[in-house]
Amino acid sequence: MAAPASAQQALVPAQSNISFTAKQMGVPLQGHFKKFTAQVAFDATKLATSKISFSVDTGSATLGSKETDAELPKAVWFNVPQFPQATFESSSIKALGGGKFDVAGKLTIKGQARDVTVPVALSQNGGTTTATGTLALKRLAYKIGENEWADTSMVADDVQVQFKLALTGVGKL
Repeated sequence: MAAPASAQQALVPAQSNISFTAKQMGVPLQGHFKKFTAQVAFDATKLATSKISFSVDTGSATLGSKETDAELPKAVWFNVPQFPQATFESSSIKALGGGKFDVAGKLTIKGQARDVTVPVALSQNGGTTTATGTLALKRLAYKIGENEWADTSMVADDVQVQFKLALTGVGKL
């Protein structure tokens, strides 16, 4: 029996990461999310039917210090009790050539859904396909850092989200 064209694709968590860089008073702060999942049905020859979605456990955010890590789950930042996950659902994938793609979709953080286009580069090594990219976003558009933290002179509005997702089961590019 032949395997289906879109064989099961799976995230390899140990080889994947989602990190973010924000600036506090001009100083870059590097953080990452410890828990996330992805559902991928990607076929470079069938982009119209390919889908990518991921979910990030906002309570797993860390900046590496007890003080900031205690603040991140609070209502003014990620409001983890009310919004335990941030999600992305793709709506279209466009090939740019050379293993590069634009993935358009909806990013939802803290109940705020926004259309974004994420530039993604794919590379393959053996049975593993690695998707990498950086998404620039405005934290205030997602109500991250409300009230006294809305002042962008303290914490910049611009946040860079970097990702590296290792996947198995992706066909040849």
